[in-house]
Amino acid sequence: MAGSVFLLLLAGTLLCGLLFHTVSHNEAGDRTRTRRPNFIIILADDIGWGDLGANQQAGQSSSQTPHLDLMAQQGMRLTDFHSPASTCSPSRAALLTGRHGLRNGVTHNFAVGSVGGLPLSETTLAEILHQGGYYTAMIGKWHLGHNGPYSPTNRGFDYYLGIPYSNDMGCTDLPGYDLPSCPPCYPGPQILHNRERGQPFLLYVALAHMHVPLSPPSYAPHPSEGGVYAASLREMDGLVGAIKNASDASDKENTLIWFTGDNGPWEQKCQYAGSVGPFLGKWQTSRGGGSAKRTTWEGGHRVPTVSYWPGRVPANSTSNALLSGLDIFPTLLSLAGVNPPSDRRYDGIDATDILLHGKETGNEFLFHPNSGAAGKYGDLQTVRLGRHKAFYITGAAEACGGSKGRQELHDPPMIFDLSGDKGEETPLDPTTEEYKEVDERVRRWREALLYDIATDQSVSTANYATDQSAAPCCDPRHTACRCLTLG
Repeated sequence: MAGSVFLLLLAGTLLCGLLFHTVSHNEAGDRTRTRRPNFIIILADDIGWGDLGANQQAGQSSSQTPHLDLMAQQGMRLTDFHSPASTCSPSRAALLTGRHGLRNGVTHNFAVGSVGGLPLSETTLAEILHQGGYYTAMIGKWHLGHNGPYSPTNRGFDYYLGIPYSNDMGCTDLPGYDLPSCPPCYPGPQILHNRERGQPFLLYVALAHMHVPLSPPSYAPHPSEGGVYAASLREMDGLVGAIKNASDASDKENTLIWFTGDNGPWEQKCQYAGSVGPFLGKWQTSRGGGSAKRTTWEGGHRVPTVSYWPGRVPANSTSNALLSGLDIFPTLLSLAGVNPPSDRRYDGIDATDILLHGKETGNEFLFHPNSGAAGKYGDLQTVRLGRHKAFYITGAAEACGGSKGRQELHDPPMIFDLSGDKGEETPLDPTTEEYKEVDERVRRWREALLYDIATDQSVSTANYATDQSAAPCCDPRHTACRCLTLG
């Protein structure tokens, strides 16, 4: 965990520098021109919707996220926001490209020895903003390919320091073992010289929290006060608070902070997994198997999300608009006044009017792909349409205790009304008019999207081949090797 703290402290140092140079330049420059906003995306790993204190109902346990709660109070809480997938790589690829995995080629996780990564034919948010005059930096977990041209600094980021994939992959220290120490890698001259360029910036902070292994700080409380997970959650919240405070002290009126998650809790890890809140996936859990990460149940992809931009995003506001991590790509480009490449098709919507003007019209539908539990990777297994949600495949994700449940195909689909059944316990009766109407609309939307993807000439294919020679340098006895950044 010491490494995670260091990365976030570095993020704060880098952020202060970026904000200082942006503000200084604009004060000295033409005061009449319109300033383009800075963007900070904070992506938590394996976090539950119910982990955010502001999402908890009265009478629940005390909040472990005071900084995020304050951010929600001063900004907007997005209650119906979903990760684009329910595992790491597909979710991150979709966020950075604005395209489903069936378009960008990333349908499941890359491994330690992966030869490839996010296909080079794909264009990232960082590349587009960089070409549009933004300075781009990333801190934290990448997990979209660590070999050669697939690394972050070759995918649009001017600066990167972090880990190539999840903190339980590859070379990891044994619990309590942190020797030899890894010396800090301070921002080099390139970062400092960029302060003179007067650029707006994108800072993408991909946290290792709340992925296992969890290593709470030495000041962790007694287990009766929440245990290891609660202590780690408080630490994560503190890191978010440090980034927010650095932004507030410098250029808060011109900086949008967007906090969200890559997928829901890793239920298989039992007491080391987060809370899904009321989204329990009861139909599945009553038959065995998990209903969070790696599934298309609400607990797998509905994630805590907060948008914060003083003076622009209404304070103490809540939006129930149906949104997704796919929407971050078009929204930030719209706010920056930058157009995406016109030679490909996208899946997100511009949520500017929702964030800035309180509109409640989000996505008319969302598609939730299989990310590793059942069926073919990337299959559009579940469709959300308004308050209804239709499942074509269920089952097979491991729950705490080891049960997986049985994979089941549903044709016609199994449909839930989330407005009165957040726990997804009782599907609609297929003989009712409500079911028949929803089924018909869902089928039309699903067939239309599948046809659109099938005729999309810009679809990419990821290389999922592995070779141990492609694994990053790994020698826990060698300080320099452990501290290497991706080049």
